[in-house]
Amino acid sequence: MTPTSDVPDAGSERPAHSVPGAGSRASLDKQPEEVASMFDGVARRYDITNTVLSFGQDRLWRKETRKALKLRPKDVVLDLAAGTAVSSVELASSGATVVAADFSLGMLRAGADRAVPKVAADALHLPFADDSFDAATISFGLRNLNDVPLGLSELRRVLKLGGRLAVCEFSTPTLGPFRTVYMEYLMKALPSVATAVSSNPAAYVYLAESIRAWPDQEGLADQIRAAGFSDVAYKNLTGGIVAVHTGRA
Repeated sequence: MTPTSDVPDAGSERPAHSVPGAGSRASLDKQPEEVASMFDGVARRYDITNTVLSFGQDRLWRKETRKALKLRPKDVVLDLAAGTAVSSVELASSGATVVAADFSLGMLRAGADRAVPKVAADALHLPFADDSFDAATISFGLRNLNDVPLGLSELRRVLKLGGRLAVCEFSTPTLGPFRTVYMEYLMKALPSVATAVSSNPAAYVYLAESIRAWPDQEGLADQIRAAGFSDVAYKNLTGGIVAVHTGRA
């Protein structure tokens, strides 16, 4: 495992797209350097912005992800795309050993005070041996990969046989009228609110666009199965705004 302090900053070779006066954002082709640069830009106020934009639901989503993994005290868990490691702390409350991994060094540094091991890691080329973890999770990060099948394949590779996977990700609201209201919020209200609370509002325009382009619950379940996971299921949270997909390696 590579300590974050020993790894050079990512994102220096390719500039992210920008909105004048608003900071940088990634494009929907999700070039890794753009994504890393964008998340570096939101790191300082990332946690508070998420809480505001989700109306406090982010805490529930973290708890439900922990419950979905059915963690035991002796488990070693990979929290991929861990960001500031707030999700890792929630997972560690189970007594398991949690490794927080993220491609954005700015995000990991923003969570430096959280007492879990942190590793700079590319989700498409994980720096871990085969069969390293009893469980793995990725929350709101799979959608940001430019090769989702490869990312899922890497998660399966580093899991032990029978290891548990949980993917917490934005999804499609299940009720038509609610879905319409939600999409209006995504494309209009969310960027406006982000302007008031985020250190990089342009990133939240990308967030809205990437959610709209993301597959629904069944579509993601099919991708997880295609990566070789069994017993794939999902649970809708907050009316389907978010879903937690589970499976076994």
